[in-house]
Amino acid sequence: MKELVLGGARSGKSRLAEQRAVESGAEVVYVATATAGDEEMAARIARHRADRPDHWGLVEEPVALARVLRQEARPGRCLLVDCLTLWLGNLLGEGEEVLERERTAFLEALASAPGEVLLVSNEVGQGVVPADPLSRRFVDEAGRLHQAAAERCEQVTLVVAGLPWTLKDEW
Repeated sequence: MKELVLGGARSGKSRLAEQRAVESGAEVVYVATATAGDEEMAARIARHRADRPDHWGLVEEPVALARVLRQEARPGRCLLVDCLTLWLGNLLGEGEEVLERERTAFLEALASAPGEVLLVSNEVGQGVVPADPLSRRFVDEAGRLHQAAAERCEQVTLVVAGLPWTLKDEW
């Protein structure tokens, strides 16, 4: 089973995904895509790390998410990927060729991944159109990525103010 959990900043999306991972009863591997580029981000990463159970596995991968899915997904295991928008930002920084290659590989790996996969991502397309080209590109690419991931997931949940709204449920 695969679920995409979307929400804005501090919406409760990661907390919901972590709860779902615990409820799965499966071995959990947390897949972190963030990099600590500054002190504030390092503090966020440390906070997320402290909130997770010690017995969960951890894979830190900012770019090659498809490789992680292929290597780590298996029956009886739940992969919790947090988060797709940070991963997308990493890809945009790597250039067009890497972006296209890794996005395509990720979507293929997601479609065939065994076990459970929980994807966390920021819904960024509900505000005003950004003023600068890079921000507009990011919002466009995130929207395309979310649509493609949602097609491959049995469940899609939007979290607002800590409240989950089921958008798709094919379980």
